Amino acid sequence: MLDSRNIIAISNIGFGTSGARGLVSDFTSNVCGAFTVSFIHVMKASFSFSMIAIAIDNRPSSLAMAQACATAAAQCDVDVVFYGVVPTPALASSAMAQGIPCIMVTGSHIPFDRNGLKFYRPDGEINKSDEIAIINGEFTYEPIQQLQKLSVDDTASNDYITRYSSLFSRPWLSGKRIGIYQHSSAGRDLYPQLFQQLGAEIILIGRSDTFVAIDTEAVSEADCQKAIEWTQRYQLDALFSTDGDGDRPMLADENGHWLRGDILGLLCAKALNIEALAVPVSCNTAIEQSGFFQFVIRTQIGSPYVIAAFEELNHFYKCVAGFEANGGFLLGSTIEVEGNTLAALPTRDAILPVLMVLYHAISSSRSVAALVTDLPQRYTHSDRLTEFATERSKKIIAIGQENSQVLLGQLGLLGDELSSVNVIDGLRFIFVNGNIIHLRPSGNAPEFRCYAESVSIIEAKKLVNKVLTQLSIINFYS
Repeated sequence: MLDSRNIIAISNIGFGTSGARGLVSDFTSNVCGAFTVSFIHVMKASFSFSMIAIAIDNRPSSLAMAQACATAAAQCDVDVVFYGVVPTPALASSAMAQGIPCIMVTGSHIPFDRNGLKFYRPDGEINKSDEIAIINGEFTYEPIQQLQKLSVDDTASNDYITRYSSLFSRPWLSGKRIGIYQHSSAGRDLYPQLFQQLGAEIILIGRSDTFVAIDTEAVSEADCQKAIEWTQRYQLDALFSTDGDGDRPMLADENGHWLRGDILGLLCAKALNIEALAVPVSCNTAIEQSGFFQFVIRTQIGSPYVIAAFEELNHFYKCVAGFEANGGFLLGSTIEVEGNTLAALPTRDAILPVLMVLYHAISSSRSVAALVTDLPQRYTHSDRLTEFATERSKKIIAIGQENSQVLLGQLGLLGDELSSVNVIDGLRFIFVNGNIIHLRPSGNAPEFRCYAESVSIIEAKKLVNKVLTQLSIINFYS
């Protein structure tokens, strides 16, 4: 017999900002089994269920991992419904409707040599205390030698399309041409059906047979150029895409310019008449400056922190939501659109923000670009250093926490007067001239991120490039 706690402890797999992540080589069948067995036992302490749901993204390693999870679940006398390749929010929505836990096998945007497991309680994402319980749970199971075969149930796919197609009483996208950049997104076969049901003419672009790791917080220059080229070539009114597991959106306007995720979220929240917002500290300050919302709370980065803030906000406000800088929108309360009810979905979703921004633009006879122009002109840019050792990242943060001036000097940023430093998650330097630099190690991979905010996108990009260049060459151990 194997002990789940011991297997997890030596696996090199840990919880980040969005599930358990690590190298595919470390996600052996027995490691997947350990996480699954522990997750099921932790859930059974609070919920009654006899089935769990599992879905996957398009990574080459995801199916075998799902089979290992299903095999382990069977040892716990728990049945498995397998939804195949679907977006994470489709899995979560379907499982929550049935009142059962679920597991999404996905590494989201990280490279294909990595993967992950994302866990959901019957009432939504697991929280940090659940993560601790899963890691420390001592539960035994038989070594996994033969993987259980899985057959696909289409319920989650169909319900996810219906969730949004039934929200509107008319095909309001009629006459609009929407491009869908499919690449290897988990929702690439669902999105065309939904947009067509809403009346749009669909142009399918860029489908890939190999996995494409797209990070919506650090869109590559190649994808920026592709968006402009495709929008012009196909005369698109908008271009839509997502990250690998379909919980982070990408929307390009009629000019082919990708909207930043937090700007997309801001416009969506405005269109939904949201009263109170929970957003991570890294999001654009145009959120507060817009004056659209009665209350805004800033959290640590990661959907569990945003969701945790909903509990308090729902005591005081009727319409509650949140979003992240990556664009993932979390609906914290049940709302109405055109008299139709949309149930709360407190996990990142890529479809709702895209639909609502397009809906708002069409309803107000404005273009998407014009909606962005109407906002307070604060521009953000972010990028990251990959294969950046976690130990090195921690050293940089420690230097900045001990003496911010020392770190700013090493980064060549002493020319601007510092106003304040926010340490809620990483280091966020706020300067008197309005510029903001935010440094933070990734919670999902050995990467170091830099966010910058300024009065122009050119200045924001210059700041990010300058900081990342310095970080890449400085020896922080000398």
